Amino acid sequence: MQRRLFVLTAMTTAGLSACGFALRKAPTFAFKSIFTGIGEGSVLGTELQRNLEASGVRLIRDVRQIDAADVILDVLVDQREKTVVGMNASGQVREFQLRTRFSFRLRTLRGKILIPPSEILLQRDISFNESAVLAKETEEQLLYRDMQSDIVQQIMRRLAAVKEL
Repeated sequence: MQRRLFVLTAMTTAGLSACGFALRKAPTFAFKSIFTGIGEGSVLGTELQRNLEASGVRLIRDVRQIDAADVILDVLVDQREKTVVGMNASGQVREFQLRTRFSFRLRTLRGKILIPPSEILLQRDISFNESAVLAKETEEQLLYRDMQSDIVQQIMRRLAAVKEL
């Protein structure tokens, strides 16, 4: 009985290891330092910079030291949008659509384009109830934060996809 259990366990372990499953690892980048043109007030930019630093990439924020950077991340668009999607019969807002738009490109100091201008656009729908305004504002901020984290992870994967400078 114990032998059968052992054989079954061994076969299950072998089957799982052969399927190619592996935990996601920290990304490896083809560059060691990066200059980012992200504004100080950008919440998304701050999270992106933290993720880059945590991955071992040296951030260069001062324009005067741009020559020390291996690559330059140009931020073309970083904006949040909120539009009305639905209204009730009396003209009161019932639903909003939240959008976060981030557009960027990656290039070397010599101008070689590593990642052409790329846009990431995420949107979420949120219902609105005037009797729960504070709760809906909090929900809106949570949705924006979720979209921001998703965009940062997408950017990190795209930066890691660059294999040579």
